[in-house]
Amino acid sequence: MKPVMALVGRPNVGKSTLFNRLTKSRDAIVADFAGLTRDRHYGNAKQGRYEFIVIDTGGFEPTAESGIYKEMAKQTKQAVAEADVVVFVVDARGGLSAQDHDIADYLRKLGKPTVLAANKAEGMTEGAQQVSEFYELGLGEVHPISASHGQGIRSLVEAVFDPLNLPEDEDGAEEQQSGIIKLAVAGRPNVGKSTLINAWLGEERLVAFDLPGTTRDAIAVPFERNGQKFELIDTAGLRRKGKVFEAIEKFSVVKTLQAIESANVVLLLLDATQGVTDQDAHIAGYILESGRAVVLAINKWDAIDEYNRELVRRQVEQRLAFLKFADLHFISAQKRQGLGPVWASITAAYKSAMVKMTTPVLTRLVQEAVQFQSPKRAGMFRPKLRYAHQGGMNPPVIVVHGNSLEHVTDAYKRFLEGRFRKEFKLVGTPLRIEMRTSKNPYADKE
Repeated sequence: MKPVMALVGRPNVGKSTLFNRLTKSRDAIVADFAGLTRDRHYGNAKQGRYEFIVIDTGGFEPTAESGIYKEMAKQTKQAVAEADVVVFVVDARGGLSAQDHDIADYLRKLGKPTVLAANKAEGMTEGAQQVSEFYELGLGEVHPISASHGQGIRSLVEAVFDPLNLPEDEDGAEEQQSGIIKLAVAGRPNVGKSTLINAWLGEERLVAFDLPGTTRDAIAVPFERNGQKFELIDTAGLRRKGKVFEAIEKFSVVKTLQAIESANVVLLLLDATQGVTDQDAHIAGYILESGRAVVLAINKWDAIDEYNRELVRRQVEQRLAFLKFADLHFISAQKRQGLGPVWASITAAYKSAMVKMTTPVLTRLVQEAVQFQSPKRAGMFRPKLRYAHQGGMNPPVIVVHGNSLEHVTDAYKRFLEGRFRKEFKLVGTPLRIEMRTSKNPYADKE
Protein backbone atom coordinates (compact mmCIF):
# COMPACT_ATOMS: atom_id res chain seq x y z
CA MET A 1 0.00 0.00 0.00
CA LYS A 2 1.39 3.37 -1.02
CA PRO A 3 2.62 5.66 1.76
CA VAL A 4 1.11 9.15 2.07
CA MET A 5 3.05 12.44 2.17
CA ALA A 6 1.38 15.70 3.23
CA LEU A 7 2.81 19.09 2.22
CA VAL A 8 2.30 21.67 4.97
CA GLY A 9 3.37 25.29 5.36
CA ARG A 10 2.22 28.90 5.47
CA PRO A 11 0.75 30.53 2.32
CA ASN A 12 2.87 31.14 -0.79
CA VAL A 13 5.91 29.06 0.14
CA GLY A 14 5.58 26.86 -2.97
CA LYS A 15 3.63 23.81 -1.73
CA SER A 16 1.53 23.58 -4.90
CA THR A 17 4.61 23.97 -7.09
CA LEU A 18 6.25 21.11 -5.18
CA PHE A 19 3.04 19.06 -5.52
CA ASN A 20 3.07 19.56 -9.30
CA ARG A 21 6.76 18.68 -9.44
CA LEU A 22 6.25 15.43 -7.48
CA THR A 23 3.15 14.35 -9.41
CA LYS A 24 4.53 15.54 -12.77
CA SER A 25 1.23 17.33 -13.35
CA ARG A 26 -0.39 20.74 -13.24
CA ASP A 27 -3.30 19.66 -11.05
CA ALA A 28 -2.58 22.31 -8.41
CA ILE A 29 -3.09 25.91 -9.52
CA VAL A 30 0.01 28.02 -8.99
CA ALA A 31 0.25 31.83 -8.83
CA ASP A 32 2.47 34.35 -7.09
CA PHE A 33 0.10 35.36 -4.33
CA ALA A 34 -0.86 33.87 -1.00
CA GLY A 35 -3.89 31.76 -0.16
CA LEU A 36 -4.69 30.34 -3.62
CA THR A 37 -4.99 26.71 -2.47
CA ARG A 38 -7.88 26.28 -0.02
CA ASP A 39 -8.84 22.61 -0.22
CA ARG A 40 -6.72 19.48 -0.29
CA HIS A 41 -5.45 17.96 -3.54
CA TYR A 42 -4.42 14.31 -3.89
CA GLY A 43 -2.02 12.95 -6.47
CA ASN A 44 0.11 9.94 -7.37
CA ALA A 45 3.85 10.53 -7.29
CA LYS A 46 6.93 8.54 -8.20
CA GLN A 47 10.49 9.60 -7.44
CA GLY A 48 13.30 7.08 -7.84
CA ARG A 49 12.22 3.79 -6.30
CA TYR A 50 9.43 5.35 -4.24
CA GLU A 51 5.78 5.52 -5.26
CA PHE A 52 3.46 7.43 -2.93
CA ILE A 53 0.35 9.56 -2.58
CA VAL A 54 1.03 13.26 -2.01
CA ILE A 55 -1.44 15.75 -0.50
CA ASP A 56 -1.27 19.46 -1.24
CA THR A 57 -2.82 21.72 1.41
CA GLY A 58 -3.72 25.39 1.75
CA GLY A 59 -1.77 27.89 3.81
CA PHE A 60 -1.71 26.67 7.41
CA GLU A 61 -2.55 28.91 10.35
CA PRO A 62 -2.92 26.54 13.34
CA THR A 63 -4.31 29.29 15.58
CA ALA A 64 -6.98 30.55 13.14
CA GLU A 65 -10.33 30.77 14.93
CA SER A 66 -12.77 31.94 12.25
CA GLY A 67 -13.46 32.36 8.54
CA ILE A 68 -11.82 30.62 5.61
CA TYR A 69 -8.48 30.32 7.42
CA LYS A 70 -10.11 28.20 10.11
CA GLU A 71 -11.54 25.89 7.45
CA MET A 72 -8.16 25.74 5.66
CA ALA A 73 -6.50 24.89 8.99
CA LYS A 74 -9.04 22.09 9.51
CA GLN A 75 -8.21 20.72 6.03
CA THR A 76 -4.50 20.80 6.75
CA LYS A 77 -4.88 19.11 10.15
CA GLN A 78 -6.82 16.33 8.46
CA ALA A 79 -4.15 15.94 5.78
CA VAL A 80 -1.56 15.57 8.55
CA ALA A 81 -3.77 12.92 10.24
CA GLU A 82 -4.01 10.96 6.97
CA ALA A 83 -0.31 11.12 6.17
CA ASP A 84 2.50 8.74 7.08
CA VAL A 85 5.00 11.60 6.94
CA VAL A 86 4.77 15.42 6.76
CA VAL A 87 6.95 17.69 4.64
CA PHE A 88 6.99 21.15 6.26
CA VAL A 89 7.75 23.64 3.47
CA VAL A 90 9.29 27.01 4.38
CA ASP A 91 10.46 29.94 2.26
CA ALA A 92 14.27 30.15 2.14
CA ARG A 93 14.22 33.64 0.61
CA GLY A 94 11.41 35.03 2.78
CA GLY A 95 13.12 33.80 5.95
CA LEU A 96 11.75 32.51 9.24
CA SER A 97 8.40 33.86 10.45
CA ALA A 98 6.26 33.64 13.60
CA GLN A 99 3.78 31.52 11.64
CA ASP A 100 6.54 28.98 10.89
CA HIS A 101 7.11 28.69 14.64
CA ASP A 102 3.38 28.08 15.23
CA ILE A 103 3.30 25.31 12.62
CA ALA A 104 6.49 23.72 13.99
CA ASP A 105 5.03 23.72 17.51
CA TYR A 106 1.86 22.01 16.23
CA LEU A 107 3.82 19.33 14.33
CA ARG A 108 6.13 18.63 17.28
CA LYS A 109 3.16 18.05 19.60
CA LEU A 110 1.67 15.54 17.16
CA GLY A 111 4.87 13.51 17.00
CA LYS A 112 4.28 12.71 13.29
CA PRO A 113 7.49 12.08 11.27
CA THR A 114 8.35 15.50 9.80
CA VAL A 115 10.96 16.62 7.26
CA LEU A 116 11.80 20.32 6.82
CA ALA A 117 12.17 21.57 3.24
CA ALA A 118 13.45 25.10 2.54
CA ASN A 119 11.98 25.99 -0.86
CA LYS A 120 13.12 28.73 -3.29
CA ALA A 121 16.72 27.89 -2.39
CA GLU A 122 18.17 28.10 -5.90
CA GLY A 123 21.93 28.35 -5.62
CA MET A 124 21.97 27.95 -1.83
CA THR A 125 23.68 25.16 0.12
CA GLU A 126 22.82 23.58 3.44
CA GLY A 127 25.28 25.85 5.22
CA ALA A 128 23.90 29.05 3.71
CA GLN A 129 22.82 31.64 6.26
CA GLN A 130 19.29 31.88 4.82
CA VAL A 131 18.83 28.11 5.28
CA SER A 132 20.60 27.78 8.63
CA GLU A 133 18.11 29.96 10.50
CA PHE A 134 15.42 27.28 10.06
CA TYR A 135 17.29 24.94 12.43
CA GLU A 136 15.77 27.19 15.09
CA LEU A 137 12.45 25.37 14.52
CA GLY A 138 13.89 22.25 16.14
CA LEU A 139 12.75 19.84 13.43
CA GLY A 140 16.15 18.46 12.51
CA GLU A 141 18.01 18.80 9.23
CA VAL A 142 16.93 21.48 6.74
CA HIS A 143 16.76 20.33 3.09
CA PRO A 144 17.25 23.18 0.58
CA ILE A 145 15.14 22.63 -2.56
CA SER A 146 13.80 24.52 -5.54
CA ALA A 147 10.41 23.15 -6.55
CA SER A 148 10.21 25.38 -9.64
CA HIS A 149 13.67 24.30 -10.89
CA GLY A 150 13.54 20.70 -9.64
CA GLN A 151 16.65 21.01 -7.49
CA GLY A 152 17.03 18.82 -4.39
CA ILE A 153 13.72 17.00 -4.92
CA ARG A 154 15.15 13.49 -5.18
CA SER A 155 17.30 13.84 -2.04
CA LEU A 156 14.28 15.28 -0.21
CA VAL A 157 12.13 12.24 -1.11
CA GLU A 158 14.90 9.88 0.00
CA ALA A 159 15.19 11.77 3.31
CA VAL A 160 11.42 11.46 3.74
CA PHE A 161 11.01 7.74 3.06
CA ASP A 162 14.38 6.11 3.84
CA PRO A 163 13.84 6.24 7.65
CA LEU A 164 10.36 4.67 7.33
CA ASN A 165 11.79 1.29 6.20
CA LEU A 166 8.86 0.70 3.86
CA PRO A 167 8.27 -2.96 2.94
CA GLU A 168 8.73 -4.00 -0.65
CA ASP A 169 5.41 -4.30 -2.48
CA GLU A 170 5.00 -8.03 -3.10
CA ASP A 171 1.23 -8.11 -3.01
CA GLY A 172 0.88 -8.93 -6.70
CA ALA A 173 2.84 -12.17 -6.45
CA GLU A 174 0.99 -13.26 -3.32
CA GLU A 175 -2.39 -12.59 -4.92
CA GLN A 176 -1.58 -14.64 -8.00
CA GLN A 177 -0.27 -17.53 -5.93
CA SER A 178 -3.20 -17.55 -3.53
CA GLY A 179 -5.78 -17.12 -6.28
CA ILE A 180 -7.72 -14.57 -4.23
CA ILE A 181 -9.28 -11.79 -6.28
CA LYS A 182 -9.19 -8.45 -4.48
CA LEU A 183 -12.36 -6.58 -5.43
CA ALA A 184 -12.82 -2.94 -4.45
CA VAL A 185 -16.31 -1.47 -4.59
CA ALA A 186 -15.85 2.25 -5.25
CA GLY A 187 -18.12 5.20 -5.88
CA ARG A 188 -19.53 8.38 -4.43
CA PRO A 189 -21.24 8.38 -1.03
CA ASN A 190 -24.71 6.88 -0.83
CA VAL A 191 -24.73 5.04 -4.17
CA GLY A 192 -25.35 1.73 -2.39
CA LYS A 193 -21.91 0.16 -2.03
CA SER A 194 -22.52 -1.37 1.40
CA THR A 195 -26.04 -2.46 0.39
CA LEU A 196 -24.60 -4.26 -2.65
CA ILE A 197 -22.02 -6.17 -0.59
CA ASN A 198 -24.69 -7.11 1.95
CA ALA A 199 -26.81 -8.45 -0.91
CA TRP A 200 -23.86 -10.53 -2.11
CA LEU A 201 -23.12 -11.87 1.35
CA GLY A 202 -26.75 -12.46 2.22
CA GLU A 203 -26.33 -10.87 5.62
CA GLU A 204 -25.92 -7.45 7.22
CA ARG A 205 -22.12 -7.54 7.41
CA LEU A 206 -21.65 -3.81 6.74
CA VAL A 207 -23.49 -0.78 8.10
CA ALA A 208 -25.91 0.48 5.44
CA PHE A 209 -27.83 3.67 6.20
CA ASP A 210 -29.50 6.30 4.02
CA LEU A 211 -26.94 8.99 4.82
CA PRO A 212 -23.89 9.89 2.72
CA GLY A 213 -20.56 8.93 4.30
CA THR A 214 -21.77 6.19 6.69
CA THR A 215 -18.70 4.10 5.85
CA ARG A 216 -15.61 5.79 7.30
CA ASP A 217 -12.85 3.35 6.35
CA ALA A 218 -12.09 0.64 3.81
CA ILE A 219 -13.39 -2.71 5.13
CA ALA A 220 -12.13 -6.05 3.74
CA VAL A 221 -14.53 -9.01 3.80
CA PRO A 222 -13.44 -12.55 2.72
CA PHE A 223 -15.97 -14.19 0.44
CA GLU A 224 -16.19 -17.31 -1.75
CA ARG A 225 -18.44 -17.86 -4.76
CA ASN A 226 -18.51 -20.98 -6.94
CA GLY A 227 -15.13 -22.04 -5.59
CA GLN A 228 -13.46 -18.69 -6.33
CA LYS A 229 -12.16 -16.78 -3.30
CA PHE A 230 -12.63 -13.02 -3.16
CA GLU A 231 -11.68 -10.26 -0.79
CA LEU A 232 -14.36 -7.60 -0.97
CA ILE A 233 -13.23 -4.07 -0.11
CA ASP A 234 -16.06 -1.66 0.68
CA THR A 235 -14.47 1.75 0.25
CA ALA A 236 -15.71 4.85 1.98
CA GLY A 237 -17.50 7.15 -0.46
CA LEU A 238 -15.59 9.92 -2.19
CA ARG A 239 -17.37 13.26 -1.73
CA ARG A 240 -16.93 16.23 -4.04
CA LYS A 241 -14.05 18.46 -2.94
CA GLY A 242 -14.92 21.43 -0.79
CA LYS A 243 -18.51 20.39 -0.13
CA VAL A 244 -18.13 19.07 3.41
CA PHE A 245 -15.47 19.99 5.94
CA GLU A 246 -16.20 17.22 8.46
CA ALA A 247 -12.80 15.71 9.18
CA ILE A 248 -14.06 12.17 9.75
CA GLU A 249 -15.71 12.05 6.33
CA LYS A 250 -12.76 13.68 4.56
CA PHE A 251 -10.59 10.91 6.01
CA SER A 252 -12.17 8.49 3.55
CA VAL A 253 -10.43 9.89 0.45
CA VAL A 254 -6.94 8.48 0.97
CA LYS A 255 -8.36 5.13 2.09
CA THR A 256 -10.43 4.93 -1.10
CA LEU A 257 -7.43 5.74 -3.30
CA GLN A 258 -5.32 3.15 -1.48
CA ALA A 259 -8.07 0.52 -1.79
CA ILE A 260 -8.22 1.10 -5.55
CA GLU A 261 -4.44 0.79 -5.75
CA SER A 262 -4.37 -2.51 -3.84
CA ALA A 263 -7.29 -4.14 -5.72
CA ASN A 264 -7.17 -6.43 -8.75
CA VAL A 265 -10.62 -5.40 -9.98
CA VAL A 266 -12.67 -2.29 -9.13
CA LEU A 267 -16.45 -2.27 -9.35
CA LEU A 268 -17.38 1.35 -10.01
CA LEU A 269 -20.91 1.88 -8.73
CA LEU A 270 -22.99 4.74 -10.15
CA ASP A 271 -26.34 6.12 -9.00
CA ALA A 272 -29.07 5.95 -11.66
CA THR A 273 -31.10 8.66 -9.90
CA GLN A 274 -28.23 11.18 -10.13
CA GLY A 275 -26.64 10.20 -13.44
CA VAL A 276 -22.91 10.40 -14.17
CA THR A 277 -21.41 13.24 -12.15
CA ASP A 278 -18.01 14.97 -12.29
CA GLN A 279 -16.98 12.99 -9.24
CA ASP A 280 -17.87 9.70 -10.95
CA ALA A 281 -15.65 10.69 -13.87
CA HIS A 282 -12.89 11.67 -11.41
CA ILE A 283 -12.99 8.25 -9.69
CA ALA A 284 -13.10 6.48 -13.08
CA GLY A 285 -10.04 8.47 -14.19
CA TYR A 286 -8.16 7.48 -11.05
CA ILE A 287 -9.02 3.79 -11.61
CA LEU A 288 -7.74 4.02 -15.19
CA GLU A 289 -4.59 5.85 -14.09
CA SER A 290 -3.95 3.11 -11.52
CA GLY A 291 -4.24 0.47 -14.27
CA ARG A 292 -6.94 -1.51 -12.48
CA ALA A 293 -9.44 -3.77 -14.21
CA VAL A 294 -12.90 -2.25 -13.89
CA VAL A 295 -16.57 -3.20 -14.15
CA LEU A 296 -19.30 -0.52 -14.28
CA ALA A 297 -22.62 -1.01 -12.49
CA ILE A 298 -25.48 1.49 -12.35
CA ASN A 299 -27.44 0.96 -9.12
CA LYS A 300 -31.06 1.96 -8.34
CA TRP A 301 -32.01 1.18 -11.96
CA ASP A 302 -35.51 0.27 -10.79
CA ALA A 303 -36.04 3.79 -9.40
CA ILE A 304 -36.10 5.65 -12.75
CA ASP A 305 -38.36 5.55 -15.82
CA GLU A 306 -37.41 4.64 -19.39
CA TYR A 307 -36.78 8.25 -20.45
CA ASN A 308 -34.23 8.80 -17.65
CA ARG A 309 -32.66 5.42 -18.34
CA GLU A 310 -31.87 6.53 -21.87
CA LEU A 311 -30.37 9.76 -20.53
CA VAL A 312 -28.12 7.81 -18.14
CA ARG A 313 -26.98 5.49 -20.95
CA ARG A 314 -25.97 8.51 -23.04
CA GLN A 315 -24.15 10.09 -20.09
CA VAL A 316 -22.11 6.90 -19.63
CA GLU A 317 -21.21 6.84 -23.34
CA GLN A 318 -20.14 10.49 -23.30
CA ARG A 319 -18.55 11.07 -19.89
CA LEU A 320 -16.98 7.62 -19.38
CA ALA A 321 -15.96 7.01 -22.99
CA PHE A 322 -12.41 6.24 -21.82
CA LEU A 323 -13.80 3.12 -20.06
CA LYS A 324 -15.53 1.70 -23.12
CA PHE A 325 -13.57 -1.54 -22.64
CA ALA A 326 -15.45 -2.17 -19.35
CA ASP A 327 -18.68 -4.18 -19.07
CA LEU A 328 -21.75 -2.17 -18.01
CA HIS A 329 -24.54 -3.57 -15.82
CA PHE A 330 -27.87 -2.16 -14.62
CA ILE A 331 -28.73 -3.41 -11.14
CA SER A 332 -30.78 -2.88 -7.98
CA ALA A 333 -28.75 -3.84 -4.91
CA GLN A 334 -31.72 -3.40 -2.60
CA LYS A 335 -33.97 -5.73 -4.64
CA ARG A 336 -31.05 -8.00 -5.62
CA GLN A 337 -31.77 -7.63 -9.32
CA GLY A 338 -29.13 -8.12 -12.02
CA LEU A 339 -26.34 -9.13 -9.62
CA GLY A 340 -25.47 -12.50 -11.20
CA PRO A 341 -24.00 -11.20 -14.48
CA VAL A 342 -21.81 -8.75 -12.56
CA TRP A 343 -19.79 -11.67 -11.16
CA ALA A 344 -19.13 -13.04 -14.65
CA SER A 345 -17.75 -9.64 -15.70
CA ILE A 346 -15.59 -9.37 -12.56
CA THR A 347 -14.04 -12.80 -13.19
CA ALA A 348 -13.52 -12.03 -16.90
CA ALA A 349 -11.89 -8.68 -16.07
CA TYR A 350 -9.52 -10.38 -13.60
CA LYS A 351 -8.54 -13.06 -16.13
CA SER A 352 -7.90 -10.38 -18.74
CA ALA A 353 -5.76 -8.36 -16.32
CA MET A 354 -3.67 -11.46 -15.52
CA VAL A 355 -3.52 -12.91 -19.04
CA LYS A 356 -0.21 -14.34 -20.26
CA MET A 357 0.71 -13.42 -23.84
CA THR A 358 3.51 -15.27 -25.60
CA THR A 359 6.18 -13.46 -27.60
CA PRO A 360 5.59 -15.40 -30.88
CA VAL A 361 1.87 -14.56 -30.88
CA LEU A 362 2.47 -10.88 -30.05
CA THR A 363 5.15 -10.61 -32.74
CA ARG A 364 2.84 -12.24 -35.31
CA LEU A 365 0.07 -9.77 -34.42
CA VAL A 366 2.44 -6.81 -34.83
CA GLN A 367 3.69 -8.02 -38.21
CA GLU A 368 0.13 -8.68 -39.44
CA ALA A 369 -0.92 -5.22 -38.28
CA VAL A 370 1.96 -3.59 -40.19
CA GLN A 371 1.05 -5.57 -43.36
CA PHE A 372 -2.57 -4.45 -43.03
CA GLN A 373 -1.71 -0.80 -42.27
CA SER A 374 1.78 0.67 -41.96
CA PRO A 375 2.46 3.46 -39.45
CA LYS A 376 2.68 6.99 -40.85
CA ARG A 377 5.99 8.19 -42.20
CA ALA A 378 7.70 10.87 -40.07
CA GLY A 379 9.98 12.97 -42.29
CA MET A 380 12.48 10.71 -44.02
CA PHE A 381 11.76 7.73 -41.77
CA ARG A 382 8.88 5.36 -41.31
CA PRO A 383 8.65 3.62 -37.91
CA LYS A 384 9.59 -0.08 -38.18
CA LEU A 385 7.92 -2.44 -35.72
CA ARG A 386 9.98 -5.63 -35.43
CA TYR A 387 8.79 -7.74 -32.49
CA ALA A 388 6.82 -7.54 -29.24
CA HIS A 389 6.72 -9.23 -25.84
CA GLN A 390 4.74 -8.94 -22.62
CA GLY A 391 6.15 -6.50 -20.09
CA GLY A 392 3.78 -6.97 -17.15
CA MET A 393 0.35 -7.90 -15.83
CA ASN A 394 -2.44 -6.13 -13.91
CA PRO A 395 -2.65 -4.24 -16.22
CA PRO A 396 -1.19 -6.12 -19.20
CA VAL A 397 1.78 -4.31 -20.73
CA ILE A 398 2.98 -5.03 -24.28
CA VAL A 399 6.44 -3.81 -25.25
CA VAL A 400 7.04 -3.28 -28.97
CA HIS A 401 10.63 -3.07 -30.26
CA GLY A 402 11.83 -1.52 -33.50
CA ASN A 403 13.31 1.59 -35.09
CA SER A 404 12.05 5.22 -35.00
CA LEU A 405 9.16 4.15 -32.75
CA GLU A 406 9.03 7.58 -31.09
CA HIS A 407 7.14 8.67 -34.23
CA VAL A 408 4.34 6.10 -33.83
CA THR A 409 1.10 8.07 -33.44
CA ASP A 410 -1.50 7.59 -30.71
CA ALA A 411 -4.00 6.62 -33.39
CA TYR A 412 -1.74 3.77 -34.53
CA LYS A 413 -1.28 2.62 -30.94
CA ARG A 414 -5.07 2.44 -30.60
CA PHE A 415 -5.15 0.42 -33.85
CA LEU A 416 -2.64 -2.04 -32.36
CA GLU A 417 -4.55 -2.15 -29.08
CA GLY A 418 -7.73 -3.15 -30.91
CA ARG A 419 -5.98 -6.10 -32.58
CA PHE A 420 -4.40 -7.23 -29.28
CA ARG A 421 -7.74 -7.02 -27.47
CA LYS A 422 -9.51 -9.03 -30.18
CA GLU A 423 -6.86 -11.78 -30.23
CA PHE A 424 -6.70 -12.28 -26.45
CA LYS A 425 -10.39 -11.43 -25.81
CA LEU A 426 -9.46 -8.74 -23.29
CA VAL A 427 -12.41 -7.17 -21.45
CA GLY A 428 -12.54 -4.85 -18.48
CA THR A 429 -8.82 -4.13 -18.24
CA PRO A 430 -6.66 -1.25 -19.50
CA LEU A 431 -3.93 -2.29 -21.93
CA ARG A 432 -0.65 -0.40 -22.03
CA ILE A 433 1.61 -0.40 -25.08
CA GLU A 434 5.23 0.75 -24.76
CA MET A 435 7.42 1.57 -27.74
CA ARG A 436 11.16 0.92 -27.41
CA THR A 437 13.46 2.09 -30.16
CA SER A 438 16.63 0.08 -30.79
CA LYS A 439 19.85 2.01 -30.35
CA ASN A 440 21.87 2.63 -33.49
CA PRO A 441 25.30 0.98 -32.84
CA TYR A 442 26.97 3.41 -35.30
CA ALA A 443 25.46 6.59 -33.88
CA ASP A 444 28.55 7.44 -31.77
CA LYS A 445 31.08 6.60 -34.46
CA GLU A 446 32.44 9.16 -36.89
